[in-house]
Amino acid sequence: MQDWSLTLPDAVGFLGVGLLIGTYAALQFGRLAAENPWYSALNALAAVLITVSLFYSFNAASFVIEVFWFAISAYGLWRALRRRRAEG
Repeated sequence: MQDWSLTLPDAVGFLGVGLLIGTYAALQFGRLAAENPWYSALNALAAVLITVSLFYSFNAASFVIEVFWFAISAYGLWRALRRRRAEG
C-alpha cells in the first residue's frame, strides 16, 4: 500500500504547480499579460519550486521540462524588464 502523506518537498512542489496553473489561468482569463514581467517571474518561481520537489523524488523528464521552463521564463523576464526600462 502506498503512503499518501504530504512531505515538505511535496508541499513545495504542489505550491509550484498551483502557482504555475494560477499564472496560466490569469493569462488565459486576461488578468495578466504575457508581456508583464510578473508573468515570467511567476513562471520562473513555479519552475524553481517544482524542481526543489524533484530533488527529493527525481523524475528525469520532469526535471528537463522544469529546467527549460525556468530558462525560457528567465529570458522572458529579462526581455520584459529591458522593454520596461526602454519605455520609461
